[in-house]
Amino acid sequence: MSNFEELYREIILDHYRSPRNRGELPSPPALRVEGFNPLCGDEIVAYLQIEDGVLQDIKLTGQGCSISQASSSMMTSAVKGKSLEQVRDAIATFKQLMSVHATTLQANAQPAEADLRTLGELAALQGVVKFPVRIKCATLAWNTLSQGLDEYSAA
Repeated sequence: MSNFEELYREIILDHYRSPRNRGELPSPPALRVEGFNPLCGDEIVAYLQIEDGVLQDIKLTGQGCSISQASSSMMTSAVKGKSLEQVRDAIATFKQLMSVHATTLQANAQPAEADLRTLGELAALQGVVKFPVRIKCATLAWNTLSQGLDEYSAA
């Protein structure tokens, strides 16, 4: 295992063992949205507090594999306190990274390092694309957050 793979593994395990932003926010004012991955049973409940176009606070509950739980923890750290536009950009970037790296790996090419640097700790999840079934685990929280933002915008 390379030094980077070991570092990435440690980051994922740290977020799995000590998840950030766990818990609930009072609903209302928080928006509550649920996500579920029927393939493996991962569940996420996100509580979003949005004020003046900013995701002021986000908390998560749920259960699932280490990848889904670590990804959800990393996601909350990456988006909390950001404008809704920045949050949507982060969602798009992460999902693109999962997609681009899957395509790159299938072509046996090297992933673009610049993309990884822009995501910080989230780059630790790049190895997930080697296991296509696990991509759904890594993106569950992101899809749930996106659904919540859509519900907020529609209200």
